[in-house]
Amino acid sequence: MYDYVIIGSGIIGTLIARELSKYEVSLLVLEKENDIANHQTTANSAIIHSGHDPKENTLKAKLCVLGNRLYDALETELSIPLLRTGAFVVAHDAEEENMLNLLMQRALVNGVKDVEILSGDDARKLEPKLASTVTKVLSLPSTKVTYPWEVAIAALGNAIKNGAHFRRNSHVVDIVYHQDFYTLMLEDGQSFESKHIINAAGVLSDHVARMLERDFELTIRPRKGEYFVLDRQAKGWFNHVIYPLPTKAGKGVLIVPQVHGNILLGPTSSETTDPSDAATTKSGMTYIKEHLKALSHHIPYDMIIRTFAGVRASSDYEDFYIKESHRYPGFYHVAGIDSPGLTAAPAIAQYLIQEIMKLNVPLKKDFDPIRIKPMPFHHLPEAEKEQRVKENPAYGHIVCKCEKITEQEIIDAITGPTGNDTIKGIKKRARAGSGLCQGGYCEGRVMKIISKVTGKPLSEIQYYAQDTPIFVKETKKA
Repeated sequence: MYDYVIIGSGIIGTLIARELSKYEVSLLVLEKENDIANHQTTANSAIIHSGHDPKENTLKAKLCVLGNRLYDALETELSIPLLRTGAFVVAHDAEEENMLNLLMQRALVNGVKDVEILSGDDARKLEPKLASTVTKVLSLPSTKVTYPWEVAIAALGNAIKNGAHFRRNSHVVDIVYHQDFYTLMLEDGQSFESKHIINAAGVLSDHVARMLERDFELTIRPRKGEYFVLDRQAKGWFNHVIYPLPTKAGKGVLIVPQVHGNILLGPTSSETTDPSDAATTKSGMTYIKEHLKALSHHIPYDMIIRTFAGVRASSDYEDFYIKESHRYPGFYHVAGIDSPGLTAAPAIAQYLIQEIMKLNVPLKKDFDPIRIKPMPFHHLPEAEKEQRVKENPAYGHIVCKCEKITEQEIIDAITGPTGNDTIKGIKKRARAGSGLCQGGYCEGRVMKIISKVTGKPLSEIQYYAQDTPIFVKETKKA
């Protein structure tokens, strides 16, 4: 029996796992998908927001501002990438300038530091490609950008290092409450017992809650966001995150520099009834282009290398829902975590454990907060490269030419403590397939390496989720 089982390995579940692994407890993380951070954590804008937008005196506001600050410690401890971009929220006329002033007052009330209003001309000195129609901007220097799934992978890896357990492909289909513990039933027939459950199931958090609480007070209203991705050649085209004024639907269509040099354009914001709907649409791409005109007239659409979409866990509850069950002691819900959930995640973990659970358990004396990230091979000094190739020839085999990823780095992404043996899982960890050709050159070679390392035939290599084989059937025989 475990002390705690966490359902879900997105950014919320994994950072809760890391925070809990600091204590003398037994812990298991269950993930229904084939990898860590498969959904909302993988498909979002990657922004660590300043805290200018959430309504005053809400959990969203409090935990966003605190979470922004906590990422600085995570950068050091987990070797996660942080790009300190700052951000501009733009206005185009007197009415929008008044709204910008109100937004600045909200930012100050929320505790955001160093905010100021700049004229359009001053803003364009810093961002020359900003639209000529922009008259003023709200400058938010504390805004950052990260690599969300690397944060989740790093956090869970550190939790495992400190004693936590993890199981993927473990779909919880029922929960049974006993007098002082729970039984979690999996789709494959296995079951686990735990004294406590933490429901961090993202877009399915209300579904998990209703396995016990039929009248659960929150309902997830999934919203889909679609994006363009620009090639790394666009690096420097914009250096700040550029926002329009926010609306009830969200923060709007954005321009977002990324840590590896790409730029994201988007998202849309549309309701969907399918929490797994990751399809992009012509209408969504048109919507993005139309709304970007208010931010810039100089978008390099010829540098688009891919599109993607993700679904976020918006709800009919006005704030983050972080509570213990009203009926079932030790059953904790972390639900309705939409934007700024990525930003707030480390603060959500602390708030849950310290304020809601009020955990009164000794801290581990030997907790190790450090995750050491290997230096990418192509960043090493030439002498060290030569030495590594001499010791291990797999470092001398470049698999992904766009990103300069070696065979050994692919092997490490498969066999590491939080490794994965799918095409997209390797892309998330080693960036093979992330470049201009989007795997056109290297995907077949990556498949062969996965097959060699795991012993699986090529026909069983999955793209990402379960039952997503690359090879469906044989079409030609020699």
